[in-house]
Amino acid sequence: MKKPFVTLEQLQEIVKQYPTPFHLYDEKGIRENARALKAAFAWNPGYKEFFAVKATPNPQILKILKEEGCGVDCSSLCELMMSDRCGFQGGEIMFSSNDTPAEEFALAAQLGATINLDDITHIDFLKDTIGYIPKKISCRFNPGGTFQLGESKEGFQVMDNPGEAKYGMTREQIAQAFKRLKEMGAEEFGIHAFLASNTLSNDYYPALAKILFQLAVDLKNETGAHITFINLSGGVGIPYRPEQPANDIAVIGEGVRRAYEEVLVPAGMDDVSICTELGRFMLAPYGHLVTKVLHQKHIYKEYIGVDACASNLMRPAIYGAYHHITVMGKEDAPCDHKYDVTGSLCENSDKFAIDRMLPEINIGDLLVIHDTGAHGHAMGYQYNGRLRSAEVLLCEDGSTRLIRRAETPEDYFATAIWD
Repeated sequence: MKKPFVTLEQLQEIVKQYPTPFHLYDEKGIRENARALKAAFAWNPGYKEFFAVKATPNPQILKILKEEGCGVDCSSLCELMMSDRCGFQGGEIMFSSNDTPAEEFALAAQLGATINLDDITHIDFLKDTIGYIPKKISCRFNPGGTFQLGESKEGFQVMDNPGEAKYGMTREQIAQAFKRLKEMGAEEFGIHAFLASNTLSNDYYPALAKILFQLAVDLKNETGAHITFINLSGGVGIPYRPEQPANDIAVIGEGVRRAYEEVLVPAGMDDVSICTELGRFMLAPYGHLVTKVLHQKHIYKEYIGVDACASNLMRPAIYGAYHHITVMGKEDAPCDHKYDVTGSLCENSDKFAIDRMLPEINIGDLLVIHDTGAHGHAMGYQYNGRLRSAEVLLCEDGSTRLIRRAETPEDYFATAIWD
């Protein structure tokens, strides 16, 4: 059973200061997880995690990760600006975007970020935009087809369809890209790929690594490019459901090490640095959406109405994602009531849970919606004039700190033209 990282007594004190709904983050958990990831890849001297800013774009969270030795992966102008303002510099920033406007390439180059090109046509676009090709550059690879891992020891199959994804270059294109970039002055090359999302298998990263390591060896032989880093991107998942197994990052790191020694070391490429670009794995379990029960409705189904809505967490509404719910103070009570837990938007998809078995819920109860630390607040919006909530940090010493205030009606109206 999933357990909140906060107690009812703590929450009762917190909500006196910060009205619900709000996203609450666990500083202790974030730091411990970042250290475990770093330890798992400590065998690689150049290893660095480039946190996917899109997952949790909060300056105070980014600063915590910076203190733990992480870099940032950005995919837009504002993410680059935020990272710069948080003190990330040069090689601490990876810029991986697609369908990229010229101004974003220009800022990435100005900040000294490592640019990861999504398409072969972006070579000339980048050159025309900034006037040169950086000495260090990366290209994104898409192997096409279907990526599949058989039944893992955890009992879950990993499958995705890179051939349906809009990202990356074909095998032929990435070889052409390396040759052209080398001719245009590039001296250090990187390879990036993303093949599957939210995998619950310790085998995924090692399998991806082996594909990219072999590609690196082949590209070195074909193009003469000096490949200095390989970015395994994201895809290492978290168990949203209580019955799912968690990934073991130490086992994953060891699996990547074995692939490294099997493929890269014999090819004389033992100077290659490993990069990761994790968002969900880094932050999701360390965020809760805290909401209060406002109403009960008894019609054809039993509905629990809360003060949060899909504006605060849209994943369940847009693709039926599961997020576990704890009724605070009733953690040990039997789950013998079936509810739909709903928000206030004028959309029938605005439901955090459908036919969920939970303890009996009363008006005024506090609910914790789990695993919202990534792709939670970040995906918020203002439909129906519902405003985005505050973000609060539960500090290591047990105190709390507001790290983003809730939006106000004045924020909502600020961009409107009234005359």
